[in-house]
Amino acid sequence: MTTTWLVTGAEGMLGRDVRAELATDPDAEVTAPGRGLLDITDPDAVRAAVDGHRVVVNCAAWTDVDGAERSEAAATAVNGTAVRHLARACADTGALLLHLSTDYVFPGDARLPYPEDAPTAPVNAYGRSKREGERAVAELLPDSGLVVRTAWLYGTHGRNFVATVLDLAARRATLDVVADQHGQPTWSRALARQLAALGRAALAGRAPAGVYHGTASGSTTWYGLAREAFRLGGLDPERIRPVGSDKFPRPAARPAFGVLGHDRWARAGLAPLPRWDDQLAAALAAPPFAELAAAARAAGVRVPDRTAGEGPGA
Repeated sequence: MTTTWLVTGAEGMLGRDVRAELATDPDAEVTAPGRGLLDITDPDAVRAAVDGHRVVVNCAAWTDVDGAERSEAAATAVNGTAVRHLARACADTGALLLHLSTDYVFPGDARLPYPEDAPTAPVNAYGRSKREGERAVAELLPDSGLVVRTAWLYGTHGRNFVATVLDLAARRATLDVVADQHGQPTWSRALARQLAALGRAALAGRAPAGVYHGTASGSTTWYGLAREAFRLGGLDPERIRPVGSDKFPRPAARPAFGVLGHDRWARAGLAPLPRWDDQLAAALAAPPFAELAAAARAAGVRVPDRTAGEGPGA
C-alpha cells in the first residue's frame, strides 16, 4: 500500500538524506519541495502542500544560531509560527507530523542525559524559537505529532563540523577545538533512517505521539569528535588541541551539556541511534568524508617539531 510523504526543507542536509532514504521504499510516494517551491511561513501554501499526504517530515528550519540572536523574530517565524501552520494543516487533513527540533531547548546545566520530558529552558534565541515549534506540535497534534530532537548534525550535504576539520587538516598543522561542550554527534544519514522508521511505526499505531531524541548514543566533546575524525581518517589526533569556549566567543550562548536520553524509542519498538563513534566510522568510509581525509593525508601536514623552535600552530 502506497504511503504519501511530504518532506519540507528537502534541499537541506537532513532533508536530502530523508529523500534518499524514502526513495529506497517502494511503498513511499514522496513530495519534496525546496524553499523556492514551498514557503512554510505562508499558511495557504502550507495547507495546499500538506493536502493529500499521509506523513509530513518537517526538515525546514532557521539553523543560523548566531543569526537568530540578532533576528529572533525572523527565526521564530520559521521555527515557531511556520511549524504552527504545518501542525494546523496536518490537524485539518489527518496527516502525521514528524518535526525536527534541537537539544538547544535545554539550558545545558545538567550532569545526566536529559530525558524526553525534562523541563525546557533555552539559553539563546535559537532555542526559544525551536521551543515555540515544539509547543505548536504539542498543542495542535496531541495524538499525531512527533517531535524529534537532534544535535551536532553532520552529513554529506552542506557545511558541518566534521567536513570543516578534515578540510582544515590539509592546510593547518594544528587545530584548536572546544573541549568544554558535551554533546552527541549525529550522522544525518543515520537520522534519516530513524525518521523513516519512526514514521512507519506511527502509521502502524506503534509509535505514540510526543517527543523522541534523535541523537547518537554515547557522548563526547567537539575536541573528542575532532580527534576521532582525525584518527579514523588516518591523521594524527595530536594535531587537535583542546581549548575552552571562551577562546571562540559567539553572539549566542551555547549549552555546555546537550546530552539527551533515549528511553522513549522503546515505546515505538525501535532501538536508539547507534553510538556516535560508530556512526562517524561509517560516515568517514563514504564520500565526501573519505575524499577529504585522503586529501588531508596527501597534503602531508604534520605537527611542527617544537624542539626545532617552531611554535604550536605554525
